[in-house]
Amino acid sequence: MTQARVERIAPCSGRALELDTGDELMVIDPMGQQVSDLTAFARNDLAEYLSSGRSIDYASKLWLSTGDVLYSNRSRPMFTIVEDTCGRHDFTLTPCSKRMFELLYGEAEGRPGCEGNLAAALAPWDIGVDRIPVAFNIFMHVTVDADSGHIAVRPPLSKPGDHIRLRAQMPMLVALTACSAGQSNNFSYKPIDFYIERA
Repeated sequence: MTQARVERIAPCSGRALELDTGDELMVIDPMGQQVSDLTAFARNDLAEYLSSGRSIDYASKLWLSTGDVLYSNRSRPMFTIVEDTCGRHDFTLTPCSKRMFELLYGEAEGRPGCEGNLAAALAPWDIGVDRIPVAFNIFMHVTVDADSGHIAVRPPLSKPGDHIRLRAQMPMLVALTACSAGQSNNFSYKPIDFYIERA
């Protein structure tokens, strides 16, 4: 692995990056209780993308952690989670969006949210809002009532410095955010750090 350099995603924004097979992406919560939405596309065919349904199906669980594999819509491994100090991430909810802020938060003029920030980061590859799938919600804390099925968004369990390390299983285009949804981040908007260890 080559030397890594930590980079920062500003609060309520997103970044895109490219990974090669074997690269490891470390996503870090520097201040605690901050969610990061992650989505990915196969570099050799952008119609192949990170799939919430496939990943949940093959893991047979909602909360994914060390040793679990994240799959594409074509059932090919995209990431393996090789290290995780938080232990709570999921594919439960779709990225926050301008319309979501209007409907759920009552904002008269909704912000772009993770959906818009992912699309903006991916715009150079002609990936727009309509192609943003359900993201892997890093550090997000969603609970599910076993009897009713009702869900609740709780403050993240991540502490300052908690991280997750994902190994790329194919060449990918990846986008990450520092999430913009107040409820997801205990109503405090903070940055997300990341670095890449090149294979």
